[in-house]
Formats: sequence, C-alpha cells, structure tokens
Amino acid sequence: MTTHPGGAFWRDALAPYAKPHLGRSLLDLATSVVPYLALSVLMYMSLEVSYLLTLAIAIPASGFLVRTFILFHDCSHGSLLPSKRANIWLGVVLGLLVYSPFLRWRHDHAIHHATSGDLDRRGGGDVRTLTVAEYTAMPWRSRLAYRLFRNPAVMFGVGPIVALVIGPRIVPRAARPRLRRSVIGTNFALLAMVGALCWLIGWRDYLLVQSPTVLLAGSAGIWLFYVQHQFEDAYWESADGWSYADAALRGSSYLKLPKVLQFFSGNIGLHHVHHLSARIPNYNLQRAHDENPIFHEVPILSMRDGMRCVRFKLWDEESRRMVTFAQAREARHPAPA
Repeated sequence: MTTHPGGAFWRDALAPYAKPHLGRSLLDLATSVVPYLALSVLMYMSLEVSYLLTLAIAIPASGFLVRTFILFHDCSHGSLLPSKRANIWLGVVLGLLVYSPFLRWRHDHAIHHATSGDLDRRGGGDVRTLTVAEYTAMPWRSRLAYRLFRNPAVMFGVGPIVALVIGPRIVPRAARPRLRRSVIGTNFALLAMVGALCWLIGWRDYLLVQSPTVLLAGSAGIWLFYVQHQFEDAYWESADGWSYADAALRGSSYLKLPKVLQFFSGNIGLHHVHHLSARIPNYNLQRAHDENPIFHEVPILSMRDGMRCVRFKLWDEESRRMVTFAQAREARHPAPA
C-alpha cells in the first residue's frame, strides 16, 4: 500500500469525506460565530458589574473565537460550503472577526501546505525553524534573535498581537494585486467596523472586551499550530527526498485533546488527516481518521506531550529529530567520558 501522491489509494479513500454538508456547516456557524458574538456582548454588559467577571467570560469567548477561526480556515480550503464562491464570501466576512484578510491568508496557508516539512522551502506560512548546523553557524546576535523568537513568553505573549493585529495589516511588497487589494480592503473594513464599535461603546470598553479574548484565542491558536509540526519526531526532508504524503502522515501530529477542547479547536488536532486531504471539512476529520487504517500509525500527542513540545527549538539533521537548545549544545560539546 503506497501513501505517496503517485498512488491513488488515499485520494480515493478520502474522497467521500471531502464533501461538505450545508446543514452541518450551518450548525458549525451556529456553534461558533453566534456564541462568540453573544459572549462578546455579555462581556461588555459585565463591565458594569466586575472586570473579573468580564475576564472570566473571556475564556469561553476565546474558545468560540478559535472555533470561528477554524471555519475561516476551512473556507480558505473551500471545504466548509459546497459552493466555491460561498466559501470565499463567508471567508471574507469571518476574516473581519479574526482580523485577517481572507485572500492573502489563503495564499500564505496554501504555501504552508505545499512546503510543510521541506527543508529547502521553509519560511512560507510556517514557524521559522533552523537546523542545528544553521544555528551554530550564525553570529551571536542572530542566535539571540532566534532564541527570543522561540521563547514561549514572546511566542505566546507577543505572538498573538503580531499574528492577528499587526502582521495581517501589512501589505507585502511582492504581493500580487489581488492579494494587495485583499489586505487593503480588509484594513478599511476593519477600520470602519472597529471605529463604529468604539463610537457606540467607547474605545476603552472596546479594548477591555476585545483584548483578553484576542490574546487568549491567539495564544491558543499559535500553540495548536506550533505543536502540530514541532514535535520531537517531526518530519523534515530536503526537497529531493520530500514527499507530500509523508509530510502529512509523519510531519503532522494527531493532537488528541479532551473532547471539550477538540470541540473548541474544531478538530484541527487531527492535523494529519487535514494535511493529507485539506478539502475535508473539520466535522469529517474524526470519522476519516477512525475509518481509514492509513491514519492509525501516525504520531499521537497528548495534551501533556503538546505542552512539552514547546521545548523543541532546532532540527538535528544527524539524529533526525527536534531538539532543545541544551541538547544541541551537548551534541556539539559532548561531556568527557
């Protein structure tokens, strides 16, 4: 049984799951966007009672915002709704809730899917990852910058602000006209939407409500994306030996979360299924995994394993695994016998 793109086995086996059901997709919207907006209103109303209550409500609100982002993500793959045009229009609207220009994000995410695990095509829509040899050869200032970037406080504290608020507002110099219009149009739409909300409720209350929700959701989203490709036995290959199917099955983990977290994360922990067939809507990922033996030997991470993955910073080409900075240092300077 071959899992490589040249064989038709996995394409044929997964085709039945890659068919969105309109009713199920509408239910997804009803259990993500609707409660997120309702809880946001409740947070605003709670400001008159206690800000501690507001922060408490921000926890489930951030969960529903993550779930909303998963629907935005599914639209980028054309997998949430049966119509291609409907996916685009819904993606544009959901993009305003998650502060992201749909067409530009879809483009960057497609690059991630096409290059995940390829050592010669790193840097497109993924977390910057260096090999031990590359890191060792860098000047100390560059090593310090990389250490800061990979520091959990920066990645999960500053990261959400950069990834959701600042980064998507910037128009890349080399962006095609359509992508430039996507960024600029989204920026103007957000300016109008946020401006109207600040006029209605005041900029201070807007920030008090939105900031904790966005920070919590952004941190959770970055962690989910990070651990799904940065676990110890992750797959990295040079371009001549790289395989799309192997990158999906060996380089994308099955993050086995508790059911409530699996709900809020829109089944994205079944990342191996998603990377092998991105057209499968989130609500079919579990069934595709359970019913196809091809997925039963993929890397499985528990919640605890996912937390431990944050330690891994570099790819060691000799041991062919992700390592910590300390492990990389020990490999370069082994202790005397």
